[in-house]
Amino acid sequence: MNYHSRKLLKLNLAPWRMATVGALLLAGLVMVGGRAFYLQGINTDYLQGKGDAVANRNLTLPAHRGQVTDRHGQLLAISTPVESLWARPADLALTPDQVAHLARVLDLSPADLSTILAHKTRGEFAVRRPLTPEQAVKVAAMGLPGLSLRREFRRYYPAGEVTAQVVGFTNVDDKGQEGVERAYQDWLAGRAGERQILRDRHGNAIRDLAPIKTAQMGGNLTLSIDLRIQYLAYRELTAAVAKHKAKGGSIVVLDAKTGEILALANQPGFNPNNRQNYKPDLMRNRAVIDTFEPGSTIKPFVAAAVLERGLFRPDSVIDTPDDFRVGNKLVRDDHHHDRLTVTQIIQVSSNIGAAKMAMTLTPQQHWEVLHRAGFGQLPGSGFPGESAGRLRDPRTWKPVEQATMAYGYGLSVSLLQLSRAYMAFANDGEVMPLSFLKREPQEITGERVFSAHVAREVRAMMEAVTQEGGTGTLTRVPGYRVAGKTGTAHKLVDGRYSPNRYLASFIGMAPASNPRLIIGVAIDEPMDGVYYGGSVAGPVFAQVMAGSLRMLGLPPDAPETETKMTENTSSTKGGA
Repeated sequence: MNYHSRKLLKLNLAPWRMATVGALLLAGLVMVGGRAFYLQGINTDYLQGKGDAVANRNLTLPAHRGQVTDRHGQLLAISTPVESLWARPADLALTPDQVAHLARVLDLSPADLSTILAHKTRGEFAVRRPLTPEQAVKVAAMGLPGLSLRREFRRYYPAGEVTAQVVGFTNVDDKGQEGVERAYQDWLAGRAGERQILRDRHGNAIRDLAPIKTAQMGGNLTLSIDLRIQYLAYRELTAAVAKHKAKGGSIVVLDAKTGEILALANQPGFNPNNRQNYKPDLMRNRAVIDTFEPGSTIKPFVAAAVLERGLFRPDSVIDTPDDFRVGNKLVRDDHHHDRLTVTQIIQVSSNIGAAKMAMTLTPQQHWEVLHRAGFGQLPGSGFPGESAGRLRDPRTWKPVEQATMAYGYGLSVSLLQLSRAYMAFANDGEVMPLSFLKREPQEITGERVFSAHVAREVRAMMEAVTQEGGTGTLTRVPGYRVAGKTGTAHKLVDGRYSPNRYLASFIGMAPASNPRLIIGVAIDEPMDGVYYGGSVAGPVFAQVMAGSLRMLGLPPDAPETETKMTENTSSTKGGA
């Protein structure tokens, strides 16, 4: 290369330009160095925070949900630890072979698993909750990037279907959805904790750093339910629904002295441990939520109302012709009786006799008795979705409506609400507040509905229902005096009363000399040709009451020869 060519390549810059460029480069270098010194030597929190955001993570520590037990400590709901599989979309990088292998472990098709893993979210999402222990071991051994196991708790219900509609269930996040699990969610749930972990570049936890907040276990809950009586009630109700080809049924067992609910069962039911085929209708607690027209089981309250006001005595005689006209409606009985006493009206379940007694009351007087007994009001059990039933304002009643209300049409009740009202007859006029939780007798006081004298008189009338000539002889319990009332109500279908669809019921108590237990039974639409309350619901009551009295060790109050079970001839012929 000659001199001329080298001269052309020579950069000919003014000295001040070179000095300026050099100064700028030096200033930039100083600034970068100063910034680095500031961040790494003086203010270290910023970079430390950024690093921690990548390497450290706060994990939620689920709280152990409290146990639910029956009154004797038998487990009804318990939480067990399980593993769940979670994914981090930013770190997911599975090969087709890995997806296929994981799908086989999770019992999924590769296509379904690929759809799940394609979930678009900035945070983590669940792939499968929960895993079986075998699945958890296999997934952990695979060590797939972007996937991690998380410890959670799953609810298990030892009694299964037997207590399902009382205890309820939790969802996948362990939050109560129905029943007691929902009603006492805050108490049972406890408080979740947090811990900090160190992750590697693949997102896998490699070390625990520090606990931030300790998880607090939920409180345990002791229910009023007696699992022995619950099993008995469930078994007898299930058998009766199957025998009579019924649409469904419910049963309630109350402690008359404390208001505790000792048993409550419904049919059809569901298994809370297996909810693959989710059907909300099966999970509904019919005894608490569903309402029906009570039929003749309301008649004792009419008798109590007229006795309380001195309009009649138990031996007062009332004419009961073939029919009784109120407005444009004829009230009839299934069996003709020329004349009946008030006691006999309850014993044989005369619609005409009940209507005539009711018509001696003003609508306001009639309403007040039903209202004091709890009709048209929430029963106060605290159960989610409990129904208040329907009791209209007496100012809107027509005479015919007051007459039909006397034998159970024109108002609606739940089985729990109706059984609670019968406490007024069992407790000499007082009604105790209901409870699904175990309580001590000294913790409660009752609300007076009737005078003690009137309550005992009506209880004696209901005891006649179970004796010869009454509609409820199939409800007898050997060795014990039983008092109660049968009910058979036509169901309202599309605005009209169906001629062949019924709800059969019986509400009763024992020992009648000093009642301890009240049992309400309702069978919905028996279809085997027998539909009267004394014939369908009565035997269920008798079996459950007999077993419950023995379990509680209550002494007999009548010779067995006087309470021998007999065929219910009157009810099979058409008693209410």
